[in-house]
Amino acid sequence: MSEYQYYEFLALDKPLTDKQRAELRKLSSRADITATRFVKEYNYGDFRGSPEKLMERYFDAFLYLANWGTRRLMFRFPRALLDAEVARQYCHTDAASVIETSDHVIISLYLDRDPDNYWVEADGRLRPMVQARSDLATGDLRLLYLAWLLGAQWGGEDDEDTVDDTEPPVPAGLGDLSAPLRAIADFLEIDKDLMAVAAETSPPFEEPADHGLAEWITALPAAEKDTLLTMVTDGEGAQVQALLLRRFRGSSTGAMGRSGSVRTATRLRAAAERRAAERKKAEDLRRREEQARKAAARAAAYAKRLDELAAGGEAPWKQVDEMIATKKTSEYDRAAALLRDLRALAKRQGEEAAFAKRVLDLRVQTRTASLTTAPPGPVFYPATGGAHPVTTSAPP
Repeated sequence: MSEYQYYEFLALDKPLTDKQRAELRKLSSRADITATRFVKEYNYGDFRGSPEKLMERYFDAFLYLANWGTRRLMFRFPRALLDAEVARQYCHTDAASVIETSDHVIISLYLDRDPDNYWVEADGRLRPMVQARSDLATGDLRLLYLAWLLGAQWGGEDDEDTVDDTEPPVPAGLGDLSAPLRAIADFLEIDKDLMAVAAETSPPFEEPADHGLAEWITALPAAEKDTLLTMVTDGEGAQVQALLLRRFRGSSTGAMGRSGSVRTATRLRAAAERRAAERKKAEDLRRREEQARKAAARAAAYAKRLDELAAGGEAPWKQVDEMIATKKTSEYDRAAALLRDLRALAKRQGEEAAFAKRVLDLRVQTRTASLTTAPPGPVFYPATGGAHPVTTSAPP
């Protein structure tokens, strides 16, 4: 398999300047670079830049995929929109970690496992995920919880960070993930049974009510509104929106829900394994039931077919004679199939001896007819249920 690497960066809060784009161009002469996007695919060689450094300086979202099994996502947040200590409650493993700069908090999600045997195109996969970043910026903690699950899934006895890791606060809505969150979970291959077990203590997600937002904004101090408007004119409108919504909604978005007992990563993995085994058992049962249903339907249809043959009296035998008389291989095959049905009917009626005698007579009749035919051709042997090409110069 040839090598494949895909790098994609997105500038979401503020577009890149001409100077920044020129700086990025020095890293790759063939990358697709716009005011909001940097994309490069490699079939050989490697990227000269550091994804961490580029996220710190230029971008708000990053996706990486390699066909040897490595996948990575990073999302950058202004410090005003994500508390680094809150992020560390969920992201403190090799699979999910936090990077801090003077102005930003970056969430890094990492997956490295055996490669797939099929080709995966990465282009266009990051854009559908970025709404999850906006949701986290306004208080929806489900992205952080998925990051913790990623670490819990790949942790084990040799990973001291996750073996006895206590579950962090469980946000609402884990049982009904948004499309962006599902895209992230799919990309990072977070186990569906593990997510289902985790969601058992998660209350339903309620969309925040923003009634009264306009009045609340009107009441803000004039100096603060001037600052926010300046940020908008500087291209930071998305950050202003998230900041206002976060402050207005307070702590209601992403409300916490906890089970009666504290769960650990080890307990969740064990529960997910039990659920997977039960699900597989149920799927096997459904498959066997479906197979039995189809078999019963086929048996009923065949019984109906034999009923029709029985009602036909001598007509089916006449059809056999007519098919054989054509001396065509395709018609011989049809005659053989019809004889098999007639044999099944005879067995059902307890007339197998009569059927055997009739087939023997038919075989003799067919042989005799073939020997009197001038050109050689295939001879039909009903007793064997098929057509066999032999010359008719002499009986075998």
